[in-house]
Amino acid sequence: MEEVILFIMTFVVLFVFYQFAFIIPAKKGVTKKGKKKELLEIRYLKARYHLDFDKIQYNQLLQLCAITSCFDMAIAVTIVSFIHSLLWEIVVGFVVVGLLIFASYHLIYLFYKKKGMVKNGKHK
Repeated sequence: MEEVILFIMTFVVLFVFYQFAFIIPAKKGVTKKGKKKELLEIRYLKARYHLDFDKIQYNQLLQLCAITSCFDMAIAVTIVSFIHSLLWEIVVGFVVVGLLIFASYHLIYLFYKKKGMVKNGKHK
Protein backbone atom coordinates (compact mmCIF):
# COMPACT_ATOMS: atom_id res chain seq x y z
CA MET A 1 0.00 0.00 0.00
CA GLU A 2 2.89 2.35 0.78
CA GLU A 3 4.26 1.84 -2.72
CA VAL A 4 0.96 2.87 -4.32
CA ILE A 5 0.85 6.03 -2.20
CA LEU A 6 4.49 6.75 -3.09
CA PHE A 7 3.73 6.28 -6.79
CA ILE A 8 0.66 8.54 -6.75
CA MET A 9 2.32 11.28 -4.71
CA THR A 10 5.46 11.19 -6.87
CA PHE A 11 3.39 11.37 -10.03
CA VAL A 12 1.27 14.29 -8.82
CA VAL A 13 4.22 16.33 -7.51
CA LEU A 14 6.26 15.75 -10.66
CA PHE A 15 3.30 16.53 -12.91
CA VAL A 16 2.60 19.85 -11.20
CA PHE A 17 6.29 20.77 -11.31
CA TYR A 18 6.55 19.70 -14.96
CA GLN A 19 3.55 21.84 -15.90
CA PHE A 20 4.97 25.00 -14.38
CA ALA A 21 8.61 24.44 -15.34
CA PHE A 22 8.29 23.09 -18.89
CA ILE A 23 4.79 22.89 -20.37
CA ILE A 24 3.50 26.40 -19.67
CA PRO A 25 6.68 28.07 -21.04
CA ALA A 26 6.58 25.78 -24.09
CA LYS A 27 2.93 26.69 -24.74
CA LYS A 28 3.71 30.39 -24.52
CA GLY A 29 6.52 29.93 -27.03
CA VAL A 30 9.11 31.52 -24.78
CA THR A 31 12.16 32.30 -26.83
CA LYS A 32 15.72 31.87 -25.80
CA LYS A 33 18.27 33.79 -27.85
CA GLY A 34 15.87 34.15 -30.76
CA LYS A 35 14.97 30.45 -30.92
CA LYS A 36 11.65 28.93 -29.95
CA LYS A 37 11.92 26.88 -26.79
CA GLU A 38 11.11 23.24 -27.50
CA LEU A 39 11.02 20.31 -25.12
CA LEU A 40 13.71 17.66 -25.45
CA GLU A 41 10.98 15.03 -25.75
CA ILE A 42 9.51 16.81 -28.77
CA ARG A 43 12.91 17.05 -30.43
CA TYR A 44 13.48 13.33 -29.77
CA LEU A 45 10.14 12.42 -31.38
CA LYS A 46 10.92 14.63 -34.38
CA ALA A 47 14.39 13.21 -34.93
CA ARG A 48 13.72 9.56 -34.19
CA TYR A 49 10.18 8.96 -35.45
CA HIS A 50 9.59 11.77 -37.98
CA LEU A 51 6.19 12.78 -36.66
CA ASP A 52 4.23 15.13 -38.91
CA PHE A 53 3.78 18.24 -36.79
CA ASP A 54 1.47 19.79 -39.37
CA LYS A 55 -1.16 17.21 -38.39
CA ILE A 56 -0.46 16.94 -34.66
CA GLN A 57 -2.02 19.29 -32.11
CA TYR A 58 1.04 20.67 -30.34
CA ASN A 59 -0.69 21.27 -26.99
CA GLN A 60 -2.00 17.72 -26.93
CA LEU A 61 1.50 16.39 -27.62
CA LEU A 62 2.93 18.57 -24.84
CA GLN A 63 0.43 17.17 -22.34
CA LEU A 64 1.05 13.61 -23.53
CA CYS A 65 4.80 14.11 -23.08
CA ALA A 66 4.24 15.55 -19.59
CA ILE A 67 2.09 12.62 -18.50
CA THR A 68 4.49 10.11 -20.01
CA SER A 69 7.61 11.63 -18.45
CA CYS A 70 6.02 11.92 -15.02
CA PHE A 71 4.66 8.39 -15.23
CA ASP A 72 8.12 7.08 -16.16
CA MET A 73 9.81 8.90 -13.30
CA ALA A 74 7.15 7.81 -10.80
CA ILE A 75 7.59 4.16 -11.81
CA ALA A 76 11.37 4.51 -11.51
CA VAL A 77 11.10 6.05 -8.02
CA THR A 78 8.74 3.28 -6.93
CA ILE A 79 11.04 0.53 -8.24
CA VAL A 80 14.15 2.11 -6.73
CA SER A 81 12.40 2.40 -3.35
CA PHE A 82 12.63 -1.40 -3.01
CA ILE A 83 16.45 -1.28 -3.09
CA HIS A 84 18.34 -0.37 0.07
CA SER A 85 21.85 0.22 -1.24
CA LEU A 86 22.63 3.71 -2.54
CA LEU A 87 24.97 2.50 -5.28
CA TRP A 88 22.44 -0.03 -6.57
CA GLU A 89 19.64 2.54 -6.36
CA ILE A 90 21.59 4.83 -8.68
CA VAL A 91 22.53 2.07 -11.14
CA VAL A 92 19.05 0.54 -11.25
CA GLY A 93 17.48 4.00 -11.43
CA PHE A 94 19.46 4.95 -14.54
CA VAL A 95 18.74 1.64 -16.25
CA VAL A 96 15.02 1.70 -15.43
CA VAL A 97 14.60 5.34 -16.47
CA GLY A 98 16.40 4.73 -19.77
CA LEU A 99 14.33 1.67 -20.62
CA LEU A 100 11.08 3.35 -19.62
CA ILE A 101 11.79 6.45 -21.69
CA PHE A 102 12.59 4.50 -24.84
CA ALA A 103 9.59 2.20 -24.39
CA SER A 104 7.07 4.91 -23.55
CA TYR A 105 8.07 7.25 -26.36
CA HIS A 106 7.95 4.34 -28.77
CA LEU A 107 4.35 3.81 -27.61
CA ILE A 108 3.64 7.49 -28.32
CA TYR A 109 5.06 6.98 -31.81
CA LEU A 110 2.84 3.93 -32.35
CA PHE A 111 -0.17 5.95 -31.19
CA TYR A 112 0.51 8.71 -33.71
CA LYS A 113 1.44 6.22 -36.43
CA LYS A 114 -1.93 4.54 -36.02
CA LYS A 115 -3.61 7.92 -36.44
CA GLY A 116 -1.58 8.56 -39.61
CA MET A 117 0.48 11.42 -38.21
CA VAL A 118 3.90 10.17 -39.30
CA LYS A 119 5.61 11.51 -42.41
CA ASN A 120 5.28 8.99 -45.24
CA GLY A 121 8.10 6.53 -45.70
CA LYS A 122 10.42 8.09 -43.16
CA HIS A 123 10.16 5.47 -40.43
CA LYS A 124 8.99 1.89 -40.45
